[in-house]
Amino acid sequence: MPELPEVQTLVNDLIAAGLVGRRITQAGVYWPRTIATSSADAFCRQIRNRAIARIERRAKFIVIGLDKGQTLIVHLRMTGRFQWGDEYQSPEKHVHVTLTMDDGRVLCFHDTRKFGRFYLTQEPRTLLGGLGPEPLSPEFTAALFKQRLAGRKRQIKPLLLDQTFLAGLGNIYVDEALWAARIHPLREAGSLDSAEVAALHADIRHVLRQGIKYAGTTLGKGQNNFYSLGRMRGGNANHLKVFRRTGAPCERCRKQIKRITVAQRSTHICEQCQQLVLSEVRK
Repeated sequence: MPELPEVQTLVNDLIAAGLVGRRITQAGVYWPRTIATSSADAFCRQIRNRAIARIERRAKFIVIGLDKGQTLIVHLRMTGRFQWGDEYQSPEKHVHVTLTMDDGRVLCFHDTRKFGRFYLTQEPRTLLGGLGPEPLSPEFTAALFKQRLAGRKRQIKPLLLDQTFLAGLGNIYVDEALWAARIHPLREAGSLDSAEVAALHADIRHVLRQGIKYAGTTLGKGQNNFYSLGRMRGGNANHLKVFRRTGAPCERCRKQIKRITVAQRSTHICEQCQQLVLSEVRK
């Protein structure tokens, strides 16, 4: 599933493509379940002639502000991505929604697994209001992070994956941040001391910024992988330290990277760098 850096990359690309300021002249829906808030016909009527005022990201959601008080919120889920340009006017396989702009270009939503969802609403808080803080915002300080971790009995990895605790993180960047901070993913969150909290805070922000710098993480060459506009691949896979590097040497200590399961999620660690003390484990 695309995480914060991948979604931010796509938002940046949509803005750079000149989508802000365009008016939607018509919409097509070819997989009705993609529309989560109404029928496909109602969605097409309601979004027609709406102007795009802004495009932002909140957690893993793309938030497109429209005129008339409407907001289009898109969740890419596992395989959703956008295509943009004249060449997509005849929808290809796996294109489930098209938005035609007033300059004739078409924004197409391509989703192989069909899990992505569109929410057209005048109350975006009903969907976004329960999300945790943004990890790259100035308000997300190490002090706030320490306060939110205090007394938590939950294992640190599943807690970081919880979007109500911290918004935008997923499997890739949690594994990378925990490795960078030398923290085992099974640690009880409240057992982290002040130095560990400060390190993890800094490393979460570092791995996310690195992911944005390299336009996201694309793993492999299949259609289910992340692609931004123009089918552009993210380059951050070349900079991962542990994720999907099972059996490779750790860049710090040269011990083999191991793959374990934490809260039913595939997890990659260095057992030497991320040592586990039993008293720090949530049973």
